[in-house]
Amino acid sequence: MAEAVQRRPSHDGVPLLRARGLAKYFDVSPPFVTRALQGAGRSILRAVDGIDFEIETGKTFSLVGESGCGKSTVARLIVGLYEPTKGHVEFDGQDMAGLTTRKAMEPVRRRMQMIFQDPFASLNPRWRVADIVAEPIRTHRIIEDGREVLHRVGELLELVRLSPRDGEKFPHEFSGGQRQRISIARALASNPEFLVCDEPTSALDVSVQAQILNLMKDLQRELSLTYLFISHDLAVVYHISDYVGVMYLGRLVEWAPAEALFHNPQHPYTRMLLDAIPDLDMSGRPRQAVAGEVPSPIHPPSGCHFHPRCPFANDRCRSEVPKSLPRTGGQVACHAVEENRIPETGKA
Repeated sequence: MAEAVQRRPSHDGVPLLRARGLAKYFDVSPPFVTRALQGAGRSILRAVDGIDFEIETGKTFSLVGESGCGKSTVARLIVGLYEPTKGHVEFDGQDMAGLTTRKAMEPVRRRMQMIFQDPFASLNPRWRVADIVAEPIRTHRIIEDGREVLHRVGELLELVRLSPRDGEKFPHEFSGGQRQRISIARALASNPEFLVCDEPTSALDVSVQAQILNLMKDLQRELSLTYLFISHDLAVVYHISDYVGVMYLGRLVEWAPAEALFHNPQHPYTRMLLDAIPDLDMSGRPRQAVAGEVPSPIHPPSGCHFHPRCPFANDRCRSEVPKSLPRTGGQVACHAVEENRIPETGKA
């Protein structure tokens, strides 16, 4: 029988997951007849527009950005719920595009699981908790004997700070934080190495968020887990991340180690997000207000998508897509940074 806690070897610096030129476009055009009558062409929504990143084994890489920037689409591309329009995903050196059959995908799916945003909607209300947690065990045929399956479910519930007796209850008998613990137990049931966490704390109270984040960090240390963490909450991201990537209209505009990104942001959009956080430390970092709203992803601006809201934009920004350049241990895609048109932020 599988052990409740099985440590996996840690390989610092070795990427477990790579995304290369990853893109996903959706055809959101009206019906053909409507387009023919209106003389309109197709409308393509570029939810993810060619991004590159990698995640080291045992580390947490977080994606942040405003709603609609493409974070959750990236999560679904990684786990195979969406097929990429362009680019590819490599997991442990294997190109997932080559896994074309269910049999070929099964070993990868066992090693990669997802925790969803809403613990109220992601659990079957008609199933007992024991059946919910046991589903991956039975699906992947990890344990065959029924009594050993129930014993393993009890171990998993204890691992997420619940009681084995909770397996007899239904989801509606638990609070939101407890339901998310059940979701985590279910995700761990197949002994995965990589978890995609799509805003797992956004539906929870602040005090409960802290409990879930601490639990996830403890589990990462105990099980050598690797996380892709999706969130719009910068305080949450700072608490849990090793690396942070900032997305805007489907593009990755900056990524860096968490400390470097929070204390010395490079991209104007990253600065805008951080300026929304109260400066409780009184660091004296200068702030530049950024006005405007996120443009339509169906008709994004030319060149750098952020240029209509950027106080440092010039003609090059309006016409040329910026390339990623190495900065502060990561990368940033910004003409203004490249040309030193942005004043120093000052380090906290």
